[in-house]
Amino acid sequence: MTSRTPSDLFLLALRHRNLLLGGALSTLIILLAVISLLWTPHSAYELDVANKLKPPSSTHWLGTDHFGRDVASLIMVGAQNSLVVGFVAVGIGMAAGVLLGLWASAQRGWIEELIMRLSDFTFAFPAILSAIMITAILGPGAVNSILAIGIFNIPVFARVTRGSANAIWAREFVLAARAAGKGRIRITFEHVLPNILSVIIVQATIFFAIAILAEAALSYLGLGTQPPQPSWGRMLNEAQTFLYLSPHLALFPGLVIVVSVLGFNMLGDGLRDWLDPRLSRARLSGYAQ
Repeated sequence: MTSRTPSDLFLLALRHRNLLLGGALSTLIILLAVISLLWTPHSAYELDVANKLKPPSSTHWLGTDHFGRDVASLIMVGAQNSLVVGFVAVGIGMAAGVLLGLWASAQRGWIEELIMRLSDFTFAFPAILSAIMITAILGPGAVNSILAIGIFNIPVFARVTRGSANAIWAREFVLAARAAGKGRIRITFEHVLPNILSVIIVQATIFFAIAILAEAALSYLGLGTQPPQPSWGRMLNEAQTFLYLSPHLALFPGLVIVVSVLGFNMLGDGLRDWLDPRLSRARLSGYAQ
């Protein structure tokens, strides 16, 4: 099989609408967070009760909330929080889960069985339930949300890594490496990990969207990011009281959450097709039938 050049990869990317649209939506959210570090239309922390519950206007593009804060500024600064929680939580889950999955696949036997049974046990405690338990001990906050979401991601990455790695261990070039006297650790990092890296990247992208949604849900319940730090989920929680009076308070943060989750999900789906042409061909043949 010949290796694909960067120009070949670029041309292949243009054929995947999910990859292009998902990349555009994800880039938009990231740009919101980056721009908010340097500039926002108004201060996200400044109260102006005299101008509370104002509809969208030239002064306040998306209106104001019940404290007179600019909704556009709150959404922009809230993007920072969502992305940070997503990056760190997925990073925790990926780092621990990939190592456990590689270890299980390399050692097999009782070690693999133990890691998989521990993963099953962790699956019994979803992110929100884990956050409730953690905050009952440590108190609510963004750090505890990150821990809860990250812990929930560990068994997912462990299972995906272990399944993909087991398939690579059965390949001829790995058998040749073992015959050449290479140890399991060396084979894992020289041959197995590089060949499953694309699967891990796709999984991380998809679970990044799930982490953003989980953070919004936890903040909505009051378990996530605490005031005065803006949060999309808490904006929805505060907006429900004024839903009929000022529907824009729920509309705009809800739309941003939808765009974020949809964008990263489509990006992950597009990356999966782009990095594995066999999936793309199978999908196209399915459409043709």
